[in-house]
Amino acid sequence: MGKDEKVTGHCHCGSVRFEARLADGFDKVLRCNCSICRMRGAVMVFAQLGDFKVTAGEDCLSAYDFNTQTAEHYFCSKCGIYTHHQRRLDPSQYAINVACLDGVSPYDFAEVPVLDGINHPLDNEGQVRFAGTMRFDRSD
Repeated sequence: MGKDEKVTGHCHCGSVRFEARLADGFDKVLRCNCSICRMRGAVMVFAQLGDFKVTAGEDCLSAYDFNTQTAEHYFCSKCGIYTHHQRRLDPSQYAINVACLDGVSPYDFAEVPVLDGINHPLDNEGQVRFAGTMRFDRSD
């Protein structure tokens, strides 16, 4: 998928729907090991704020923030699925849960770098570190 292609997605119940143009296509996918990302386990891709649009169910979105209260984490208030969040590291971008994208699965990626969000770059003199790599090995 190229950078100029539009992707669409939705939460589990379909109440929240969105479309986006991905900043780096699927060339840049990440997981994170910060407290919230570790618990939700999402693989993420990225879009500039202006390239992401909620097309249905905006009234169903709830937001959660914590710690520095910079990142806004959005989820469907009906089914509870995390769809996207405004990034703390780059507030001009949304991180999007790939599991919510139509026709995409987190298992489509053999390797996903894991950002060391426990030692967040903004708390660590701007140094971006990685905690490791998540690997998916198909059994078929």
